Amino acid sequence: MGTEPGMTRASITVELLAVGLCFVMPGGCRAASTPNETGYYSLLAQINAGNVQDLGFAWEFKTGTYRGMEATPVVADGVLYTSGPWGAVYALDAVSGALTWRFDPHSDGQVARYSNVDVANRGVALARGKLYVSALDCRTYALDTRTGATLWEVATAEGPTYACSGAPLVAGRVLIVGNSGGDTGRGGLRGYVSAYDLETGVLKWRFYTVPKRGDEHPTPEMKAAESTWDPERDPAYGGGGTVWDGMSYDPELNRVFIGTGNAAPYLSARHAAGRTLDRLYTASIVALDAASGRMAWYYQTTAGDIWDYDADAKLVLADLSIDGRTRKALLQANKNGYFYVLDRVTGHPLSAQPFSYINWSEGMTARFRPIIRKDADYSNQPILIYPGPQGAHSWAPMSFDPHTGLVYIPTLEVPNLIVNLKTNPGATVKYVDGGTGPGFATPDRDYRPEDVSPLFGALPNVPDRRPDGQPRIQAMLKAWDPVHQKTVWQQQTSEGYFVLEGGALSTAGNLVFAGRGDGQFVAYAADTGKVLKTLDTGTATMAAPMTYEIDGTQYVAVMQGHGGSVMYSYQGTAAMKYMNEGRILVLKLGGSAVPLPPPRPQEPYRQPPPQVGTAAQIAAGRALFSTWCSKCHTLGVPAVTPDLTRLNRGIGSVDMFKAIVLGGALAPLGMARFDDVLSPANADELHTFLVDQAWHAYDEQQKRVGPDSR
Repeated sequence: MGTEPGMTRASITVELLAVGLCFVMPGGCRAASTPNETGYYSLLAQINAGNVQDLGFAWEFKTGTYRGMEATPVVADGVLYTSGPWGAVYALDAVSGALTWRFDPHSDGQVARYSNVDVANRGVALARGKLYVSALDCRTYALDTRTGATLWEVATAEGPTYACSGAPLVAGRVLIVGNSGGDTGRGGLRGYVSAYDLETGVLKWRFYTVPKRGDEHPTPEMKAAESTWDPERDPAYGGGGTVWDGMSYDPELNRVFIGTGNAAPYLSARHAAGRTLDRLYTASIVALDAASGRMAWYYQTTAGDIWDYDADAKLVLADLSIDGRTRKALLQANKNGYFYVLDRVTGHPLSAQPFSYINWSEGMTARFRPIIRKDADYSNQPILIYPGPQGAHSWAPMSFDPHTGLVYIPTLEVPNLIVNLKTNPGATVKYVDGGTGPGFATPDRDYRPEDVSPLFGALPNVPDRRPDGQPRIQAMLKAWDPVHQKTVWQQQTSEGYFVLEGGALSTAGNLVFAGRGDGQFVAYAADTGKVLKTLDTGTATMAAPMTYEIDGTQYVAVMQGHGGSVMYSYQGTAAMKYMNEGRILVLKLGGSAVPLPPPRPQEPYRQPPPQVGTAAQIAAGRALFSTWCSKCHTLGVPAVTPDLTRLNRGIGSVDMFKAIVLGGALAPLGMARFDDVLSPANADELHTFLVDQAWHAYDEQQKRVGPDSR
């Protein structure tokens, strides 16, 4: 469905290998189906540290979308393939950017409500003339790479509230598909991965990451995990542990490696007797046999996790020389701030050291179990935790360069105030959708406790700088030595606001490429971190770049567009100045200046409708907004989703507002219906609050510009 057939280009001599996308192994390399298999490293070196100053614009393709772009393209036979919002697929001539075909999965818009990353998609996989992609509503497709025609389609979700944003993984003869939902509802959904036959789409096996209470026929893995959970837990809760990203495949071992998400609810990590519950196999790295789906080993990165420290970040496979011995290693820069090097044959940890500032843990035991600080428990009072639930490193790809031996990590040094909403004095909000328990407040540059306290209760002031003297919030690109467990170089990429910077690509040209939220696309010297080239693109980048070579010319390609995750606000990004147009940007040596997007218009506030609600209704609406709407909407700041204080799309009318919120009038656009949790009276309260906020914004505007400047 939704394809536009056309011609493909066939000028690459060896599929994928000439692109520089190869899985580095002793004696050579093999073709890779996704960038993650290469460790986001390329053997190409036509563009190098000596000439990258001449890098410029080659072509762009505008997707016609204004939401987050998180995928890294893949090139084969002269065609660039990538995915965009909802799981749409684009096939483009890799030299000219001309559209070959486009695929629209027509994903169910209601599912956007259950996704914590808006409608973003992290990429496609290629194998045997087929392209594989998962749509937001968890239908997975096999498409003909030549035409975009659907060869098979399968529904992978066990229920309507699962969402899918990650790229599928080709593992031998099967396709591995995960999903998200560990933060959905009050108890999360049950995590699992599925394996489908590459040719037919037939389900071959499914591995659950957490046990189901009352399961009469548990597998050995689930039977072992059950003892790490509360036996009296609510059977309606799924428990989390979803596999929403972070998967790799080792063909020699025929083994799939997955990272699992947080357990749910967050605050159920203690037994009634007081002991910590590990809740396996959440927040873990798990190795599975690709043929059978049986577990080979697991390692839990954050036992007893209550901070949302998923282990879903990218898993990079590398052969490292450690203590004079070559080890088949698995590398992960985890959300919890530790960099892990595991033996991927046995699962035994080889090292685990902080690569970022952390204050929840003070080290590792001899068995590589994190030692949790006593003041990291927020059960009884709000605690400022580093890193916050965004993680020190999350899905944004890191890159491993086998020549320098360094891993380049887009790092977030962003704390959160974590609040137990059930016990914090003065909290009027007891639950926030997508959080399964606590409330999270990011103390960015604009943080004022008095703004949040009416909702979350008493909150502390926080210092501008950390105890080590560094800024309270910043993002860094760090070069980490996984053998010697230390930072070799680092470059700050933002400060003051939570900005998810772009993933990294390293190349044999002694280069690291990475985009930034402020619209700068930067080339660094891989060995020293020196900035060699900066291109102002005017568009925020979150995705990792890739590179390919056709007819003797090397290109660098990157998806651009801000959004996804909790990244709805444009604060701190180029989208505050320019329109957030989604595009595929391609660069080459000798190229021209990168075209900038159109400037963002300064839309004035129009006079809102009359205020009719009471103070009590406004307060109730504020709490409802925080509970059900704040996951996606910000007020008073340009964002991916509409600023509701502007009352656009006719929502100044309470009837239109109810048609959207309760009736799903805009569900096809991703604004789902909420009539299962909101009553008509609740909708009235929400609308009263938004009209009140609109009047506040309008009055402030009129004070600045005068009453006749509409």
